[in-house]
Amino acid sequence: MPLHELATETAIKLPEVTVTQPFGEDCDAFKVMDKVFMLAFHLQGKAAINLKVEPDHGAMLRDIYPYIHTGWHMNKQHWISVYANEDLDEALIKDLVLNSYELVVAKLKKVERQRISLLRTKN
Repeated sequence: MPLHELATETAIKLPEVTVTQPFGEDCDAFKVMDKVFMLAFHLQGKAAINLKVEPDHGAMLRDIYPYIHTGWHMNKQHWISVYANEDLDEALIKDLVLNSYELVVAKLKKVERQRISLLRTKN
């Protein structure tokens, strides 16, 4: 499955996710409660996504996977860029999208985290 399709399909199933284009129509920003957890865009004709990560996890991922780099136009410690590649591990991409979402949710206000928790139990 293409990178953007896989990442989008994973992200939009999560509670309170919205998609906007604050940087122009060439970049989809996926947000939870107005906080960005994923960007989907094309760079030099190649599909890419930016995802939030723990700094140590990001370094490990960059060492292991040739299609994962520091976050393009983002904080290099806290964001990674994943580029389309024929060797993409679909399970890894799904996990990375979910992990990015969870990192952002963890920083939300308590009432917002409780709302998301309630929405998850209903699904």
